Amino acid sequence: MNTDSYKALSNYIDLLLDAICVVDKDGRFEFVSAGAERIFGYKPAEMLGRPMIELVHPDDRERTLAAAAEINAGVVKVDFENRYIRKDGQIVYLLWSARWSHNDQRRVAVARDISRSKHIEARQAAIYAISEAAFASDDLPALYRNIQHIIAGLIPMRRFSLALSDNSSQQLHFVYDTAQQNPPHSEMLTFCAGVIRRAETILLSSDNRKELPPKLRQLAGEKAANWLGVPLKSHNAVIGALMLQNDAEAASYNSSEIELLEFVSVQVAVAIERKQMLERLQHNALYDQLTGLPNRELFADRLQSAKARAEREQGKFALLYLDLDKFKPVNDQHGHHIGDQLLQLTAQRILSCLRHSDTVARFGGDEFVILLEQVDSEHTALQLAEKIRQALNQPFALAGHLLHILPSIGVALYPQHSKTEKELLLLADEAMYQGKKTGGNRVSLSCIALPQQGTARPV
Repeated sequence: MNTDSYKALSNYIDLLLDAICVVDKDGRFEFVSAGAERIFGYKPAEMLGRPMIELVHPDDRERTLAAAAEINAGVVKVDFENRYIRKDGQIVYLLWSARWSHNDQRRVAVARDISRSKHIEARQAAIYAISEAAFASDDLPALYRNIQHIIAGLIPMRRFSLALSDNSSQQLHFVYDTAQQNPPHSEMLTFCAGVIRRAETILLSSDNRKELPPKLRQLAGEKAANWLGVPLKSHNAVIGALMLQNDAEAASYNSSEIELLEFVSVQVAVAIERKQMLERLQHNALYDQLTGLPNRELFADRLQSAKARAEREQGKFALLYLDLDKFKPVNDQHGHHIGDQLLQLTAQRILSCLRHSDTVARFGGDEFVILLEQVDSEHTALQLAEKIRQALNQPFALAGHLLHILPSIGVALYPQHSKTEKELLLLADEAMYQGKKTGGNRVSLSCIALPQQGTARPV
């Protein structure tokens, strides 16, 4: 095909939105239609003679060359997709139809810009993925990790950080950062605080230094190049900031990437708030609101798990039922607010006596129940109970007074006293009351082994 033929052809095809490209057997552009400038950003004259592969996105070059080799061998391609780098540095997604002309020894292809549909697909996929992560993630740290993986698949980054604002303390906390070995420094705090305060996206690079406020302009040195911060907006409030960092040598974040991250950030904020709400509800359902200790429901679950482990491993565990002697007079004399503080301090002292594997729960009022897992003997259980009793014998400094409360503790062991959870609790409770009847402030071991289920309890 000669130059005159191309010129005649171009009179008919220059109005097409798609680009028609012809490359020679070496892969150099020999002809491009006027539509190429809309897609690639280069004038046709700038493309002629250039190797096609130079404009292809580096990550897509290998498979593009493989597809070109197939076309040159006679395979007709009608749905090949790849990415090109425009003259302005932005990425464009293309859908190609191409075939090899054996007579002319040239490859003829038609390129359609599908960037808009790809961006819509990416948004929809991100919405679905983040929504799914909000339900599937076991906890907030898992959700943060999933969010990072989702965004990393959309936008290039070297570091991902997520900062949330604590409304109660007005403090900014980095709840997730991929560079864990390099904790957030003051510059990152300043940057994210600026994003949250202004409630708008901030792009920080060496290219836009002059456009930034003085405080942010100081951060735009060599170390700070290529930072992108987006506020996490929930309704009318900004709950935090999402921050990406890339290498200083990499291309600055472009408008389509910023727009995509802003869109995704709304879904991220909704997902985080939803997970926070669910965790609060779960915590309120399973923990005592005054002391922060597990409640009856959570304790029952842990007791059941301890019993299953003990059965499986032929192990032992102990239950301690603890009641505070003479707590009511303290409550009546000093008021319920002092009584509440006393219960909170009591909970902390009990916790300080326990091992990591043990559980203490508040059953209501001034009653606490303690699960001692993996006790090897009766002596070990009694020793731990005595440690708790002595700790609670120390006075509490509250309201300018030294307040004294003394515990009565009942002890029952599995499987020595019973093999059922309900009966173990009953035995520990009865042992505690026996201790109270004999003066209180003592540890009492159950002396009754209840009969197994199906038999009558002796009267």
